[in-house]
Amino acid sequence: MNCPKCGLPQELCVCDEMTRVGQKIRVRGDKRRYGKFVTVIEGFENVDVDKVAKDLKTRMACGGTSKNNVIELQGNHVKKVKDALISMGFSESMIDVA
Repeated sequence: MNCPKCGLPQELCVCDEMTRVGQKIRVRGDKRRYGKFVTVIEGFENVDVDKVAKDLKTRMACGGTSKNNVIELQGNHVKKVKDALISMGFSESMIDVA
C-alpha cells in the first residue's frame, strides 16, 4: 500500500517524520478556575493531535484533552513536556517553552 501524500510504500514513507520536524510548538502553563493548573501545548499542523495527546497523557500520567489543534494536560508539566515531545520526534529547536 502506498502513502497518499508522497506515493512511496508505507514502509519507506517519511511524511510523518518530516511534518514533525517542521512544527513550531509552544508550551505554556495556565491557571484555571479554582486555582487548577493546566499545561497548554499549541502550534500543531498536519499531525494527528489526538494521537500525540494520548501519548503525552500516558507519559505524564495525567488527564487532558485535545481540541482545535491544542492539547491541554491537567497539572503543571511544562518542563517534562519538552523532553517527551523531543523523544516523539519533534525538533528541539522548534519547541518554545514559556
